[in-house]
Amino acid sequence: MSGRQVFGRQVVELWPEGPPGGKADYDEQVFRQEAAGGVVTDMLRNVSVPSLTVFPPDPAKANGVGVIVCPGGGWTILAWEHEGVDVARWLAARGYCAFLLKYRLTPTEPDPARYAEQTAAAMVRLAERLARMKPARRLADLVLDEALKAGRAMAHQDGQRALALVRERAAEWGVNGDRVGMIGFSAGGFLTADMALDPGGPPLAFAAPIYGGETGDRPVPPDAPSLFIAVAVDDQLLFTVTRGLFEAWTDAGRPAELHAYRRGGHGFGTGRQGLPSDGWLDLFGLWLADQGFA
Repeated sequence: MSGRQVFGRQVVELWPEGPPGGKADYDEQVFRQEAAGGVVTDMLRNVSVPSLTVFPPDPAKANGVGVIVCPGGGWTILAWEHEGVDVARWLAARGYCAFLLKYRLTPTEPDPARYAEQTAAAMVRLAERLARMKPARRLADLVLDEALKAGRAMAHQDGQRALALVRERAAEWGVNGDRVGMIGFSAGGFLTADMALDPGGPPLAFAAPIYGGETGDRPVPPDAPSLFIAVAVDDQLLFTVTRGLFEAWTDAGRPAELHAYRRGGHGFGTGRQGLPSDGWLDLFGLWLADQGFA
């Protein structure tokens, strides 16, 4: 299984024989949406064929460390560029072999116009709920839809398979199988935290859940990886939940670093807003070096 090529990069399907539960019957779509900083970027929805896109480093810079990148999007979309491609390119430029994970999503309305209407209405309902309630401390306080919970479980399956695949083919990609970590954003941050708690095999080397992630009252394993967490205090959606992940990790005696920016909102990714949160990625690089992964 060598994988196909897209724009010169290798793309490897996670489940060539079909994912657990079988392949869904909806077709993947790409659409454009505004991200942090006002930039309009590509987003994906209705993903039913999960894959890894490999971003290899310059061999002269390669450090043997692999990083699986998990975009967010509430288990219904993937913020493919500013939480995915941009991060993978940044990592590859610094000697890491990056693996951009396209995980399965909860299906949405196929018609673009109907989808846009439904999304706008859902955002209004969410804003109204957030205005009425105290800051959520658990994802369950925010996510009431059983389909989204199923989406989170599918993402975890894909995350475990992605990690196993990178380790199986580590030599091919110039990676040390014991030095593979993960970074994820929002829903991808929950996936990263879920993988830090239950990787389906040996633990991740490190994990970076960005504005997302929780333990869900699950015990933190004694060999749980070090965490790097970045979140904005004015993230009305997930600041309190994400802070709880840091507290659970440190209460369990596991190493974690939290960067809580006063402003930045939710979903800043690599977007430039003219705020201190714009610099989180450089701090992540310094943290990786401090952990011995540079």
